Amino acid sequence: MGHGGNVINELVTDHREVEELFGRIEALPPGDKDRKVYAEQVTMELVRHSVAEEAYLYPAVREYLPDGDAIADREIEDHSRAERTMKDLEGREADDPEFDRLIGMLMTEIRSHVADEEENLFPRLLQVAPAGALDDLGEKVRRAKRTAPTRPHPSAPDTPPANKLLAPGAGLVDRIRDALSGRGEKD
Repeated sequence: MGHGGNVINELVTDHREVEELFGRIEALPPGDKDRKVYAEQVTMELVRHSVAEEAYLYPAVREYLPDGDAIADREIEDHSRAERTMKDLEGREADDPEFDRLIGMLMTEIRSHVADEEENLFPRLLQVAPAGALDDLGEKVRRAKRTAPTRPHPSAPDTPPANKLLAPGAGLVDRIRDALSGRGEKD
């Protein structure tokens, strides 16, 4: 978590890490308990990533792109859909048939979202936003991910200022719960 560089480099690195975890899940047979561990790790990464994008990337998209409001709204809706899927997945064990359906759905949703960001949104933002602003956003995103929640909270606010105010508190509670339960850790 925290890779350095501008906001685009930071987020693309996150995308690669999530894809690596998806690959680990796909490499294991259905029902393998490690699929649940990797799904928890994916969820932790995706929630932190989404919170940071919603707090900093999408406000910049609204500011710098002429159709930024529509783009940001669509991206946030993608996040909401994925978060609901992650919430449903949270209560399933790897040997539950519903687990495979939900993790497959999540992978499809996220891969589509990532492709759209990397092929459309990021190149457009790179063309119009000042390099210094992108660097500053990269640092803000890294800071936000350090305090962000690690569990899906579908009913939490997803736009500033409320999301910036509430995310650190939810993140603290989530990290304590994760530490006490061993969530996302292999035996």
